[in-house]
Amino acid sequence: MDTTVAEFTSLLKEHGLELSMKQLEQFELYYQELVSWNEKMNLTGITERSQVYTKHFYDSLSLAFYLNMQETKSLADIGSGAGFPGIPLKICFPDLKLTIVDSLSKRITFLQHVCDTLGLKDVKLIHGRAEDVARQFVHRDAYDVVTARAVARLSLLNEFCLPFTRKDGIFAAMKGSDPTEELQEAKRSFKELRAELYKVESFSLPVEESSRHIILARKTGATPSKYPRKPGVPAKSPLI
Repeated sequence: MDTTVAEFTSLLKEHGLELSMKQLEQFELYYQELVSWNEKMNLTGITERSQVYTKHFYDSLSLAFYLNMQETKSLADIGSGAGFPGIPLKICFPDLKLTIVDSLSKRITFLQHVCDTLGLKDVKLIHGRAEDVARQFVHRDAYDVVTARAVARLSLLNEFCLPFTRKDGIFAAMKGSDPTEELQEAKRSFKELRAELYKVESFSLPVEESSRHIILARKTGATPSKYPRKPGVPAKSPLI
């Protein structure tokens, strides 16, 4: 086991996450496919191996430090891009029913290839905009946990993600720097979309010590029928 993998394994162990040889092989395959596909399409600006393991894989799995993923049956990852945090969480928790929504069909093609290469089952990949997909009965108010990583400001993210979250389910917004201002700005959207702020967890990424915050919101009721608004509207006039 090389230094990158040994460090990754040991950091996860500190949080009670132990990976099998098969899971470590899946992460390595994922890394290789990410770098290979990144040459023909823009998936990530981070390609150096140890950085991918820290800034993408470890960062994605940090959600499991604060939520019981063993008890989470279904997870929706909105605007997943190159598959973060959904795919690393699926590798780590193979029983998770994962749904990924992304508006770019090229990225969905890449993610399908990753799922096939890694042998991941029970993954639904949906090409579409969150505002449209959240109106479909099968996805609306349906998921135990919904997450988005570094996608948009919280007031906008709430409208993209909370409609997917079931009553008493959790929406986890994965952020970088201190989100105090965003939380203030998002008060109206929490209220409108039937959710309440549950807690904010903060930690530093290992090695480079950059700060990370996970905003956890609990859904208190069904999404009102007028939300989400039509594609493009939330971004133009967010609920603030």
